[in-house]
Parts: sequence; structure tokens; C-alpha cells
Amino acid sequence: ILDEGRLTDTTGKLIDFTNTIILLTSNLGCPKNYNKYLQEKNYLSNLDLEDIKNNIKLNINNFFKPELLNRLTNILIFNPLTLENLLLIFNKFIKELKIKLYMNKINIIIYINNNIKYILTKLSYNPLYG
Repeated sequence: ILDEGRLTDTTGKLIDFTNTIILLTSNLGCPKNYNKYLQEKNYLSNLDLEDIKNNIKLNINNFFKPELLNRLTNILIFNPLTLENLLLIFNKFIKELKIKLYMNKINIIIYINNNIKYILTKLSYNPLYG
């Protein structure tokens, strides 16, 4: 795929990959890096995040061979999810659940107080795992 931009499947069919975006994902070094910064506080500052990104890049360069890294156009490092992000995800999930219940004619009304949403999200929040 990375050499000639094509792949042959198990049946011998040739598949063109020349106009394809391929995403490789990894958690290489993330929890270990975040733990150092979260021992005294429960958030990551912009300086912390920049330092973490530099450490992750170093781990990537030490783990993967240059032959692979030189074929990549870009490496994206995502920030960990914040409590605010998780609240948005929580609200989206509840909204989707309400729609499913309504569409399936299940007569259940769900209402979750904002304080309860915050408490549930806070209890499940672990910055080490994004």
C-alpha cells in the first residue's frame, strides 16, 4: 500500500490506494506521560500538553522505524478529552437514546438534571484515558 499505492486482496483483486487516506492510531506513551502531570492537579495546562506532545513524538520516533515514519505525511497528536467534552458526549448520547425510545414507541421519559449529569461525568472522568 505504501510503496506502489495498491493492494491485492486474498482473491487476487487489485485495489487502488493512490487517492486514499490511511489512518494509523496508537496510544503510544499517553497514560505514562499524562500521569506525570496529573499527580498534583486534575487538568493539563497548554504547557503540559506541549511537553506531552514532544514526549509522544520522541516515543514514536523510538518505537517505529524510520522506513515507516518517512512514508507518513503527518502525525496528529490529540489532546485528551476534557470534562466539558465528556458532558457534550453525555448529552449527545442521552439525546440519541431519547430518539430511539420515541422511534420504537417506548413510552419512557428521560430527564437528567444538569447537576446529576455533571456528577456522573465527573465520577467517570479519568484524564489518563482521555
